[in-house]
Amino acid sequence: MDFKDEWSQKEFLENKIKLNNEGVKIVLIDTILSPIEKTDSIVYNPYELSKYPDGSVFVFYCDTGKSTLDRLNEYKKKFPTMHCISLKGGKGYWRKNMMLVDDR
Repeated sequence: MDFKDEWSQKEFLENKIKLNNEGVKIVLIDTILSPIEKTDSIVYNPYELSKYPDGSVFVFYCDTGKSTLDRLNEYKKKFPTMHCISLKGGKGYWRKNMMLVDDR
């Protein structure tokens, strides 16, 4: 599966459900030491991230999404067996009460 360089919050939430069902681990990574309310994230730590299974998806966020997008190639080189993505709009655009509704 090909992944875009940026995901919106909605794309993150949709892909998290879909890929978790396929057995792929998706990790939201905090690069600014400021966790997002009502979601699970981990602080950027290359040593710990290298322990995740190959093919895992790392979604990096900062305040606005610009810094993580600028550093995306650096992350991709550091984690060549993972999929590295920037969260569009970063923490500032995250809506803590946003939920997906199953429209079946």
